[in-house]
Amino acid sequence: MVDIEKLRAAYPDTTVYKDPNIVAIFKAASIPSFLRDWILKRKAESDGRIHDAEALRKYIYEIIPRRDNFLELKDEARSDGCTKKFLAKIEIQFNVKSDEYTFAIPDLGLGHNETLIEDYVWERIKEDVVKTSGGWGLVQLGYRSPGGESPRGCFTLLEYKNFCPYIIDLEAYREARCQFTTEEWIDVVLGAIDYNPAGYEDWIQKHTVLTRLLPFIEPRLNLVELAPKGTGKSYLFGRVGKYGWLVSGGTLTRAKMFGDINGKSPGLIASNDFVALDEIQSINFHDPSEMQGGLKAYMESGEITVGKNRIIGGAGVILLGNIPQTEMDETRDMFQRLPKVFHESALLDRFHGFIRGRDIPRMSENLKINGWALNTEYFSEIMHLLRQSAETLIYRHVVEKMVDYPPEADTRDTEAILRLCTAYLKLLFPHVTEPHNIDRLEFKRYCLRPAVQMRTVIRHQLQKIDPLEYGGKNVAAYTLREAQK
Repeated sequence: MVDIEKLRAAYPDTTVYKDPNIVAIFKAASIPSFLRDWILKRKAESDGRIHDAEALRKYIYEIIPRRDNFLELKDEARSDGCTKKFLAKIEIQFNVKSDEYTFAIPDLGLGHNETLIEDYVWERIKEDVVKTSGGWGLVQLGYRSPGGESPRGCFTLLEYKNFCPYIIDLEAYREARCQFTTEEWIDVVLGAIDYNPAGYEDWIQKHTVLTRLLPFIEPRLNLVELAPKGTGKSYLFGRVGKYGWLVSGGTLTRAKMFGDINGKSPGLIASNDFVALDEIQSINFHDPSEMQGGLKAYMESGEITVGKNRIIGGAGVILLGNIPQTEMDETRDMFQRLPKVFHESALLDRFHGFIRGRDIPRMSENLKINGWALNTEYFSEIMHLLRQSAETLIYRHVVEKMVDYPPEADTRDTEAILRLCTAYLKLLFPHVTEPHNIDRLEFKRYCLRPAVQMRTVIRHQLQKIDPLEYGGKNVAAYTLREAQK
């Protein structure tokens, strides 16, 4: 278990008290964990706790408007010229026909056809929004009446500020990690994403849950998780950080995924750290063959050509599906329930690893954190920063110095395993920037062996789907290199 005093001493400004009763208020309001912890940090009293739950509810209601009271905001913008600032997730796109930037706030039902970002505002805010096409931030709306050169009335964006209440110092984060054992650190990370370490039976369950975080921390990491219902897949990929995108059901088009043909509106892969396709069995593809081809091209190289435009992305692609416990058998075809798009071996081979959902217990009350823990918003920012190319090169160098494999090893297997190891190293051993700084047996236990297992499941599924091409081709032996003296 985590020593709370040591945790708070190591991260004095970035821990919060997570009370299940208070957390339930945010959950009832459908507020993501990263946003919740930002509010907790602002409203907690000197002991770190929220004592007035009713005052908290009132503040949430004021700072995060709901669709049913959006008419009040519209009237405020029209009557007073501007609204008070509030928290919202906005989406931004460029309209070629009108040569204008527009925005949408889907949670409030505000669409692009009734908004405008005037040029002087765009110049002021574009640094906060251009890379992500929007996101969560403090928003202020205005209103422009029709008349003169403005044929239509519309709501305008007066202010937008992407919030980040912390000074994110990776070196301080790494230095603080040195104070914990690996077992302690695993518990720290579980607390950061709202789980109670004491609720798990063993380290394997804990480790498998944390495997879900690998796409948060490593660019272009493609994973599959098939698991029974109720294990928290949607929660983690949809609520923990603000840099990913969870697609749940409905129809997914090529333009939405990769970008429109004129190149003005970037797709999900270009503006997110990962794109998780939840309940994959219920997602429809507008043109399945087009989506299949696009995924293969993008997942292979990180880029795709749409029309005359070359689109480069850093997002990993995650498939999330529910299957019965009785079908969680790696020796059988576990993909038979998935859309036909994913029944092609060439596409499946581009997924780096498989998360064993059977090792993750169904969510229960004893798995919810209750006490001091690392702030989710802060931790999600750390993971986002560790995706940077310079950081990735540091950890990949360590992995390549430590992992040995035969020259005949399959190239895709090798890239998958090295990439998974790099992600595990960033997550569990962020302080290790040189091979001699990590215990070799711990690296094997927590990084290399799980990476090989994750890729092996993909290989087994390839053998089931396409026995002529992949039958008898197993993952090579990936081992630790001899320690350098």
